[in-house]
Amino acid sequence: MSKNTPDSDSQKSKTIPLQDIPDRVITPSFEIGSDDKEKQQKPPKANQRLVSLDAYRGLVMLAMVSGGLAVASVVRKSPEILDQYNGTDWESSWKYLWQTLSYQLSHVEWTGTAFWDLIQPSFMFMVGVSMPFSYRKRKQVGNSGFRIWMHAIFRAVLLVVLGVFLSSRSGPHTNFTFANVLCQIGLGYLFVFFYVNRKFVTQLIGVMTILGGYWFFFYQYVPPEQELADVQAYLQEVKKKDAAEWSQFTGMASAWNKHTNAAAAIDREWLNQLPRYEEPFRDQKFWVNAGGYQTLNFIPSIATMLFGLMAGQLLISPRKEIDKVKWLLKAGLICFVISMLLDTSIWPFNIAQWEWNLVPIVKRIWSPGWAIFSAGWAFLFLAIFYWIIDVKGYKKWAFPLVVVGMNSIAMYCMAQLIKPWVQKSLKIHLKTIDVATGWTLTDSLYGSACPYTPIALSATVLFILWLICLWMYIQKIFVKI
Repeated sequence: MSKNTPDSDSQKSKTIPLQDIPDRVITPSFEIGSDDKEKQQKPPKANQRLVSLDAYRGLVMLAMVSGGLAVASVVRKSPEILDQYNGTDWESSWKYLWQTLSYQLSHVEWTGTAFWDLIQPSFMFMVGVSMPFSYRKRKQVGNSGFRIWMHAIFRAVLLVVLGVFLSSRSGPHTNFTFANVLCQIGLGYLFVFFYVNRKFVTQLIGVMTILGGYWFFFYQYVPPEQELADVQAYLQEVKKKDAAEWSQFTGMASAWNKHTNAAAAIDREWLNQLPRYEEPFRDQKFWVNAGGYQTLNFIPSIATMLFGLMAGQLLISPRKEIDKVKWLLKAGLICFVISMLLDTSIWPFNIAQWEWNLVPIVKRIWSPGWAIFSAGWAFLFLAIFYWIIDVKGYKKWAFPLVVVGMNSIAMYCMAQLIKPWVQKSLKIHLKTIDVATGWTLTDSLYGSACPYTPIALSATVLFILWLICLWMYIQKIFVKI
């Protein structure tokens, strides 16, 4: 990681134009308090980094760190919330609101999608989008191809190491798990980097090869009877699960069932070769990932980042801005059509005799269908952000998102390392204020009388972390890998 600090001249004013930040950090045409129409009329610089990219990344990171504002947990633990307006005209609307929020702010059990499931693919998609801009900047400052590749290797290794480190923060020993987002990006990073500045057809062939090969890897796998029996016994005896835990599909689609698929078998083979601390597992060995996430998810995730790479090279090209928006929208539509033809369960409505799961859309194992479907949403979101912020020139509203997007790694690490500490410290100091003033601020965030306090606490902690990012932005401190 590196810490970038401003030149002395830049400290003379508290008004901070983002374009004054050194190019090695970011160079969007954005200024606090500037007139949007005037900025829109100015031609963009050749090496300008787009504000929309940081805004989109900031939104994704804020959503990830928010934990869904604990909405799903509140609805689950306090079902009486749904009954507050029973017998009134608001009853159905109130229940629909909270049930929808609870669904959209939590992961689906296996197939399908919710807003919460789109956070990780959006983040990985943006990794691909940023690669052409990063590569161009390093070329402009005179880096050789060898040096650029060495930096890419360093970045990939550091991401994996950081992912394992953060996953081990609460255990007695190193927790060798590679299913978290940083490890997944690190494991696939060099494969994606190989395709930077390649032709679109070459990149598309790479996507098709990866997704087609991964589909066949799952399709041809038949779990050995003894292994299948052992896994099922473990789930029943230790985890107290029934058959619904490993039998989501039948027929050809059964290859994508939870815990019994090809990627799960690989994890049982190789994760047990790594040091493991004692857990309440049979024979103290790894059997399953509770959520069904697998190490080999990084392979189809490469396709997700390649989709982002295609989008990045489109944005960096000399095409007209409106044409770029149209191509992003077209790409999203194509991804939706293809994924919905592969798995009709994702359709918003059912049609008799039109039900099949050729490639089930499952986020937890990053099925090929999911890689295509989630890329459709990422293309759509990027098109909207790019059109509003960089094409139409409405940039001021995005400032709170940009603050986080410019320090996404720092925000991620803070959420993993100091979020519990912030909650604990906040409670300590609120108690002190309550004693001194006679107020009840502590109860408003930590009390049990009101079912909404977890939501208020989550929002407060998120705001504190955002303030830290704002302070880093003002000080021009940007944590980069």
